[in-house]
Amino acid sequence: MAWLTASKIELSDKQKKILTELANGRKVPLQLIIRAKIVLFAALGWSNNAIEKSLNVWDKTVQRWRDRYSKKSEELMRIEAESPHNLRSTIIKTLSDEQRPGGPSKFTDEQVAVIIAFACEDPSKFDLPFSHWTPALLKEEVVRRGIVKDISVRQVGRYLEERDLQPHRTKSWLNPNIDIDNIEEFQATVAKICEIYISAEELANENVQVYSTDEKMGIQAKEHVNPKQLMQPGQPELIDPEYIRHGTTGLIASRNVVTGEIVSPLIQPTRTEADFVAHIKSVYQNNPDDKHIFIEDNLNTHKSEGLVRFVAQIEGIDESTLGVKGKSGILKSMASRAEFLMDNDHKVVFVYTPKHCSWLNQIECWFSILARRLLNKRASFKSVEELEQKLRSFIDYYNQFLKKPFQWNYKGKLLKV
Repeated sequence: MAWLTASKIELSDKQKKILTELANGRKVPLQLIIRAKIVLFAALGWSNNAIEKSLNVWDKTVQRWRDRYSKKSEELMRIEAESPHNLRSTIIKTLSDEQRPGGPSKFTDEQVAVIIAFACEDPSKFDLPFSHWTPALLKEEVVRRGIVKDISVRQVGRYLEERDLQPHRTKSWLNPNIDIDNIEEFQATVAKICEIYISAEELANENVQVYSTDEKMGIQAKEHVNPKQLMQPGQPELIDPEYIRHGTTGLIASRNVVTGEIVSPLIQPTRTEADFVAHIKSVYQNNPDDKHIFIEDNLNTHKSEGLVRFVAQIEGIDESTLGVKGKSGILKSMASRAEFLMDNDHKVVFVYTPKHCSWLNQIECWFSILARRLLNKRASFKSVEELEQKLRSFIDYYNQFLKKPFQWNYKGKLLKV
């Protein structure tokens, strides 16, 4: 078939991304993987003969799917421009076998539309006791409601696949601009924190230390009933899922934004106001001549009377002028205390992330590293004491060999709903 003219294929970045995901998909049908690779190789300028040898397929197969995709190119570009959410499903349909002749569809367009409409609603809207739809649950519900007399789970799944609907999947959505009382104030705060991160190294050269601070509480000391069996050729590590609980501890930590070092970690079960003040004092005493900026969330212990008194002591402010907690002066309320603690003229300054924006605090990224590398399902601790010792050892190891600054590129731009 070498005499056939190879169709030219040009791919947009979006098409290339979708085809690459299909070509590398772990749960994608083999035929679809091969066809996606044919298109990708063709777009790179490979000849039919080269693709045939690389994928070990017939030359007719390469020509067929190359031609099919080429003929759909204009339609795909139009769909990408007008309704990009349909692009993936259209590409999958383009690379799928055409429906073979058979009997007429058992379901009307109206019935299919209702099934899809159900799939796009939260089950709780219908007072159903589950968090999300599956094809089986959709099947049961549309039959129970008399929308169809009967339908197979697989047929429901096909309708979802055709429209690229995946109710079993979720994706984290950060920074939604909903439920925000003051958008301008919110964005200004986020931008301020991002600017501090980006300029932290420059600030350090001016003797201003920047820290990201928070607590991780309820860390469980769980011991596996049986010891794990180490991996062997052809067999992964075996872990007994049954475990014994020995109690919990917690961690109050500050991360130096410039160096990545975890500074003055406080490992203990409690996180009282006094505990948090003790941690901040410990961090400050490492560089008492420098200015300190602590980025943290809005927990009440982060706006406490103890913190106000500590900062006042550093600033040489007479404590008798602070007022009385709950009654008057700087100590009157959490808002008045926060205003004092955020004063940029102080040597110790606190910057608070907006509500629901703990993800903006870099220490949360480090807590994720800690969870993945130590506090995971493989971990086994015979006591709280052993857990606390392992935490100290991990932090020491991290500070010695793994610490590094995070490359912070986000500048506070709101995402569109």
